[in-house]
Amino acid sequence: MQITFIRHLPTDWNKTQRLQGRRDIGISPLAEPFRQGIIRNKKLLKELSPFDIVLTSTLKRTQQTAQLYGYSFETEPLLDELDFGPFEGLPKEKLYEKHREQWMEQPKELVLGESIKDLENRIILFLDKYKEWDNVLVFGHGSWMRAIVSYFQYGHINNMNKMTVENNECITLTFHF
Repeated sequence: MQITFIRHLPTDWNKTQRLQGRRDIGISPLAEPFRQGIIRNKKLLKELSPFDIVLTSTLKRTQQTAQLYGYSFETEPLLDELDFGPFEGLPKEKLYEKHREQWMEQPKELVLGESIKDLENRIILFLDKYKEWDNVLVFGHGSWMRAIVSYFQYGHINNMNKMTVENNECITLTFHF
């Protein structure tokens, strides 16, 4: 199973380093570097296509990104971003002030608006649900994508916060079940 992930285009909250989580925030007007990034990614997606299914989360920033790429899609709640609970809308630094060591070293033990263990469980459920598909395109979120990359590389999500996934970044992973 090959899954290609594209992180949603930036929102105003991304620009100000505020945690969005489950807040349903739309993308902001595109700066030229992101327009160029879409062109580059579209060339890559053409090489990787055809896709058996195109998925987004239930949040409009992923759906707006898929639309700008020209894709019809199905929404998948398992792809929703991590619920940051009381930290949503706050600068990322507030989360770091309270939980930096655990966020970096053992995030699976944290409970914010949802437990990060539950995020890992959603990833496992997602992989099981779509394992029969050969080629999947996902428009997703930063924490979710970092978590699945960590799961892919290490078998768990505890390394998710030791990496970055930029807005509009494209990542392809091949899973063997």
